Amino acid sequence: MTNDIGRFSTAPAPGETEAAAERQAEEQKPPELVYGSAEEFLHEQLLPTYVRDVDGRTAKWCIEWYFHPEALSRVEALWRAWEHLRLDGATGISVWWRDHADHHMNVLLDPHGPFHKCDMQKHRDPEHLKPQRAPAGWFPDVRLKQS
Repeated sequence: MTNDIGRFSTAPAPGETEAAAERQAEEQKPPELVYGSAEEFLHEQLLPTYVRDVDGRTAKWCIEWYFHPEALSRVEALWRAWEHLRLDGATGISVWWRDHADHHMNVLLDPHGPFHKCDMQKHRDPEHLKPQRAPAGWFPDVRLKQS
């Protein structure tokens, strides 16, 4: 019969301390990004793979897409989701296409979407929605309750 007490021991065997610490550091280290920015992702991954006929009637795009706050936010979201989901070797990229790329690109390319005033050759500044402030007290600052 073997002595199994070592399986439950908390003391590492000599020489295992450094190796275990290195493995733990590796496991905690976030994976490196493939792309350094949302713009790099757009140019090198998204637009080369997401090919559509942008005719101005059924789909719109702005050559200066970065002047549109909604487009910036959506492209950033697409990039960050892609960087995360690419690590799932099973269904990650499928989930990214279905839940992220198809959704956001349909909104961005929609003729009534953020580029509705633009075309492939000319950018026109977007009109922002103009809200009216709600009456005082309708939306209390919840940060004040966190103390």
